[in-house]
Amino acid sequence: MSKLDQTKHKGIYLLPNLFTTGAMFAGYYAAIASIQGKFSMACLSIFIAALLDGLDGRVARLTNTQSAFGEQYDSLSDLVSFGIAPSLLAFNWSLSSLHTVHPIVGKIGWLAAFIFAVCGALRLARFNTQIGVVDKAYFQGLPSPAAAAVLSGFVWVCVDMELSGESLRFVMLPMTIIVGLLMVSRFRYYSFKTIPFKEGVSFVWILLLVLIMVALAIKTEWVLFVVFSSYALSGIILTLVVIKNKRATRKAKVKLKSPNEG
Repeated sequence: MSKLDQTKHKGIYLLPNLFTTGAMFAGYYAAIASIQGKFSMACLSIFIAALLDGLDGRVARLTNTQSAFGEQYDSLSDLVSFGIAPSLLAFNWSLSSLHTVHPIVGKIGWLAAFIFAVCGALRLARFNTQIGVVDKAYFQGLPSPAAAAVLSGFVWVCVDMELSGESLRFVMLPMTIIVGLLMVSRFRYYSFKTIPFKEGVSFVWILLLVLIMVALAIKTEWVLFVVFSSYALSGIILTLVVIKNKRATRKAKVKLKSPNEG
């Protein structure tokens, strides 16, 4: 191998990592904005980070520029954008006010934010170790971008309704913990990776896409919150249905094996 080839091999691909850097920048800005009390801007920045995060992998696959460096860099970016940023948003908007109830309750508030952040880190670490092992059609646990979207979507909707975080602190507290734990759960979530984008689709899907875009233009925060909250619930429902079907299948096999009575 020539020196030029070795240099090219050791280098990093610019285009997909630019998207990853953009996602990290948006996530970092969301954390800064939440500290400054600009909560709507913080929520918007988290959704922008999610959009860029969804593009970097697709760009890498389309341009054949996947790399181990890109995978690790993407995970670090996700931790900032979908672990640290939304946990700080939840704390600065609502959970920080729990200290007025009691000092111990105040500590529970920032611990709830930390639980969300550490669950995001654990979710990303587990995902990296399962690449190429698990079914690509499903994620194990709620993806961190979706979890961040649920929290930030809720905050954005409340800000739009002019509701204070202090008045909803006892709603935000369990919500932050539950959404965080969903990331490290064993619930199965559809990954959308098996959708045949290159194949022809029905005209109805194009019409549906247009309607979603119109709804986003009219009430962005509401549509995003409803969509991602529904996705968070879908994994629970999907897993319970699978468990129920497996139990029904086992019972049917037992009945077939058992001797006929009478």
